[in-house]
Amino acid sequence: SKPITMYSRNTLSGTYKFFQQHVLSGGAFKDDIKMQVGSEAVVNAVGGDKFAIGYSGIGYKTNDVRAVPVGSVGKGCYDASFDNTYSRKYALARGLYIYLLKDPKKPMDALSGEFVKYVLSRDGQTQAKKGGYYPITRNIREHELTRLGLLASAN
Repeated sequence: SKPITMYSRNTLSGTYKFFQQHVLSGGAFKDDIKMQVGSEAVVNAVGGDKFAIGYSGIGYKTNDVRAVPVGSVGKGCYDASFDNTYSRKYALARGLYIYLLKDPKKPMDALSGEFVKYVLSRDGQTQAKKGGYYPITRNIREHELTRLGLLASAN
């Protein structure tokens, strides 16, 4: 019986653009949505208002909010678990990206290569997991290292 307050990331956010494209099919957000500067702000606002809803990356989830199961028509709803995310049953998942300034015709410089290998390593993914994110799978790790010409030197 209460109005639902809606919270969103601001228009500069990749999360905002992903949500607009995949949930709103490119359509516009409602005029009364409350734009926030970051995912943490969205989660804090929703966590402080039992009549609120919003979206953010899973890494910002706190005990004050819950990830809502989602699905597609005729395919059922799924929670945002690791397995459902990687099997793509949970429809609102996206990867996080690292962008490097690299000439595509030249090999990666040693320092950047070591950074990428660390980020994709077990230790790097442990840090991602500590931050609340899902670690990448071994197959993703090997694919990315191979694509960047770093697999032989990562073992």
